[in-house]
Amino acid sequence: MSDLPAPLAITLGDPAGIGPEVILGAWTRLRAERRAPPAFVVGGPELLRRSAEALRIDCPIVPIADPAEAMFACAAGLPVMAGVDGPLNPGKPSADGARLALASLQWGVKFAISGVASGLVTAPIAKSALVAVGWDYPGQTEFLADACGRPYRDAVMMLAGPSLRTVPLTVHVALAEVPQLISAGLVIHKARIVAASLRRDFGIAEPRLAVAALNPHAGEGGQFGDEDDRIIAPAIAALQAEGIDAVGPVPGDALFTPRARATYDAALCMYHDQALIPLKALEFDEGVNVTLGLPIIRTSPDHGTAFDIAGQGKADPGAMAAAIRMAADMAHKRG
Repeated sequence: MSDLPAPLAITLGDPAGIGPEVILGAWTRLRAERRAPPAFVVGGPELLRRSAEALRIDCPIVPIADPAEAMFACAAGLPVMAGVDGPLNPGKPSADGARLALASLQWGVKFAISGVASGLVTAPIAKSALVAVGWDYPGQTEFLADACGRPYRDAVMMLAGPSLRTVPLTVHVALAEVPQLISAGLVIHKARIVAASLRRDFGIAEPRLAVAALNPHAGEGGQFGDEDDRIIAPAIAALQAEGIDAVGPVPGDALFTPRARATYDAALCMYHDQALIPLKALEFDEGVNVTLGLPIIRTSPDHGTAFDIAGQGKADPGAMAAAIRMAADMAHKRG
């Protein structure tokens, strides 16, 4: 991916979590495989140097003053923007660490929006720590939508791995609220965004979408709820009338079998756990969180800060490596 027009920007995430070590581990792995795209980390050169030293990761840190330098500096090591840094305290989240995470994210988004970066790869944050320093968003996805001037509903979360892609139509809400939030308009709006992104960013000319049922057995003819017949099925019919290859509602217990997974390119699910449980069960070490529907590319490893194991060398960098590779692949397809 050396032909990318600009490097990828990688944010630090919470420095007390596993973000620093999975960034280092992922970059080292990708370089060894000769698959590392041009990229740079937004801040933390000394923090990352100390982390590499403590964990004995052979990853030279190359401080840079401008993102454009990363296109050449990556030949010598991991380029890291100088000027924003902080102490290394694994497993000990703090207000200072949250401010560093926020500064890295804010600058990374600016680089992606301006085109200085081809895409954005975000390391995990701790929302509770960020709230304490003035953060007012449910997650990074909503922050990105706001920064891009788009409504939250246009920022669609997709979880992607080698054998499965899932999209939760509702995300961080109580399960009791889901039936009231599901509407035909929601299903149609997000399905359109998913289909368009699969074509643009993943090179799938004719995307196939499977739409999960809300209720057991898709409601069993109304015995277990009427949302599947009353809301979801008409939405699927409307999508089909537009020329989108969509099927369902498919009962959740049948949607993720090996045979079923071979019949679609993405599964649209009604709530958070319906989408994330199968993805994490099948692809935990390679799962990527992709934000669709925005003018910028954004990926992230599909795991959290893991404060309990930070700094111990136990974190698997596979998901971060997959997130970097996916962002590069998407940027390449966009040209």
